[in-house]
Amino acid sequence: MSRQGGVENVEDKIMAIKLGFLMGYSGKQITVPIELIKKAEALGFDSVWTAEAYGSDAVTPAAWILAQTDKIKVGTAIMQMVGRTPATTAMTAMTLDQLSNGRFIVGLGASGPQVVEGWHGVPYGKPVTRTKEYIQIMKKIFARQGPVEFDGKMYQLPNKGEGTTGLGKSLKSIMEAVKGDIPVYTASITPAGLAASAEVADGVFPVFMVPEKFEVIGVPLQKGFDKAGGGKSLANFDVAPFIGVIMGDDVDACRAPIKQFLALYIGGMGAKNKNFYHTYTTNLGFGDAADKIQELYLGGDKDGAANAVPDELVDLVALVGPEARIRKRCQVWKESGERNEVGTLLFQVYQDEVLDVLADEFL
Repeated sequence: MSRQGGVENVEDKIMAIKLGFLMGYSGKQITVPIELIKKAEALGFDSVWTAEAYGSDAVTPAAWILAQTDKIKVGTAIMQMVGRTPATTAMTAMTLDQLSNGRFIVGLGASGPQVVEGWHGVPYGKPVTRTKEYIQIMKKIFARQGPVEFDGKMYQLPNKGEGTTGLGKSLKSIMEAVKGDIPVYTASITPAGLAASAEVADGVFPVFMVPEKFEVIGVPLQKGFDKAGGGKSLANFDVAPFIGVIMGDDVDACRAPIKQFLALYIGGMGAKNKNFYHTYTTNLGFGDAADKIQELYLGGDKDGAANAVPDELVDLVALVGPEARIRKRCQVWKESGERNEVGTLLFQVYQDEVLDVLADEFL
């Protein structure tokens, strides 16, 4: 067996965890920390990841980074599926794949109903069905085994629905991927989304994760592996959680930005009865806190919501505090890697010196 961690296949045995560098999406002005990225590349980081919400897109900075680096892989965490057809995303991926000699990784996400319907102006529909069909079409395009035909609930190629001319033609991609395929990851935390990712994708991004409670994501992943068949398992599928890292002597001060991030997702990323992150946090054992965070956030008290995020939750999902404290917590992630529960750790890093610590611990 081999692990296809969005990168290259390696022998299936106890293996080093790969490290990734998370850029996130822009504020009013986009800033690409190219010197920090080059340092990560020099230290041996495997990948760097761009993002999009409703500001900067994920593809343009990915191309910018690929053009200014030599070895590090660049992925999108995430590209919003509703903003592009599967064919457009496949074309983009193959273009960047060739221009970078195989260094591009596709990361997809369904986003949420507020963004999908409020920003992109299309129905939210069935995100799990969309994800599965989207990736299946992309993989057909990458394979280039013939003209692509697909008859799904969300996508049909050729499309023969209302308003079409009937002249649609099945086509085979002119371009090919460098290695015949390009890894595709999804951002998923719901049981159905995790199972879908395990079935059709090459990896998954949990936006945050508690390694001591891997079963919260591990059980639905196994359902997807079982459905996929063919020996698919954690040995050839990459779990790549996001991990915030802030180093400093004042632990509470280091926790504060992580709490703001968690409050935004748990409290504000969705309506009261439709927030996947709230449900996920509840499944991790912090249901009462999730309710309080959401109540405060939706009530307009964002600072109160951040203060309601338990210190324990921050300490479980992030690396915060003095260097020795961070190094100690790294051991838990190493053990998770030894169990094949994680393959790549994607770090949100703001401090140059943190890269050295992480490289020393994991590489």
